[in-house]
Amino acid sequence: MRQHQINTLKPGEHYKAKELDSFVSTTDIVLLASNASQLFSDPEREYKVVHEVEGFFEHSADDGDKYFRNKRAYVVEKV
Repeated sequence: MRQHQINTLKPGEHYKAKELDSFVSTTDIVLLASNASQLFSDPEREYKVVHEVEGFFEHSADDGDKYFRNKRAYVVEKV
C-alpha cells in the first residue's frame, strides 16, 4: 500500500482522494475532476488519472488576451 505522500501522477493509475489532496497541497498543478466539488469529500474514494497535459491556454479577464500557462494539469474521474 502506498503512503499518502506521492510525488507524481501517472495516467491510468488509481489514487485515493487523500493522496490527491496531499499531492495538490505540495505541487503546483491543476486537477480537474469529473465529480466537481466532491473530489475531497471522501478521503478513501478512488480516482483514475485519465489524462495529463503539460500546459493550457487561459483567458485573461484583465486584458482579454489568451496566455499559455506552462503548468501541468491532470484530469481524474471517480472509479
